[in-house]
Amino acid sequence: MIDDFLAGDLSDVEEAIRKAAAAEIMPRYRQLAAHEIVEKTGPHDLVTTADRLAEEHLTAALTALLPGSVVVGEEAVHADPTVYDALQGDAPVWIVDPVDGTRQFVHGDPGFCTLVALAQHGTVLASWTYAPVRDDMATAVRGRGARLNGEPLRAGSPGPDAVLRVAMSHPDYTTPDQKRALLGLNVDGVDARPCGSAGLEYLSVARGDLDAVAFSWPAAWDHAAGLLLVEEAGGTDVTLAGERFRITGGNALPFTSARTDAVAGRIRALLTT
Repeated sequence: MIDDFLAGDLSDVEEAIRKAAAAEIMPRYRQLAAHEIVEKTGPHDLVTTADRLAEEHLTAALTALLPGSVVVGEEAVHADPTVYDALQGDAPVWIVDPVDGTRQFVHGDPGFCTLVALAQHGTVLASWTYAPVRDDMATAVRGRGARLNGEPLRAGSPGPDAVLRVAMSHPDYTTPDQKRALLGLNVDGVDARPCGSAGLEYLSVARGDLDAVAFSWPAAWDHAAGLLLVEEAGGTDVTLAGERFRITGGNALPFTSARTDAVAGRIRALLTT
């Protein structure tokens, strides 16, 4: 069933994502009222009315496109953590982050996006990254490459003496062990900075505008779409244990996604020193 779906015209998925953004996200961009913004676990973990309604919109639209599929969405999991267990099941799973970069969205910054990935049995098969302010749509299908607005994406490789540009988890929001690992990036030859929207950072890696990301949190909705996008653009990812990142969990963190095997290996080595 899912093979037939992926072999067909996936423009309906893009259209569903654009419609959700147009209906529920963009009308609230720079128009949020105070009561539409709620803290989840703290002042840096926010949810808005746009997040909730866009996820509801996408849940209805995406499951209609692929009967028998289910949705693992950030807001649904926050309400009921057992929803995450669907990643371990047999049904095709849509992994949804309705507003990736909610903090930026709340502050009126254009650096946010909507992330959708389609997975089954723990493997990400297709992904969509949509930045509605810029109207940029990045897509990837496993084994068929990555595209941005219809044009092929290639991550390329940095020059032999280039300083590596890395976006990483903010050390203030990590465990002590993860913080120590990320401090390994504070060396000559690496220009590391705190990340913005994870989805847009992955897109920057896939475009070759950023050499790598180094992230310390495991949530599938933040990583599934971007990991496939980078992989199909020619990049790779690796955890501290030297394994590929698993959306089903059990990863040794932090992990990196990078333009090349060599860059990924260097970042991993720095994270383990």
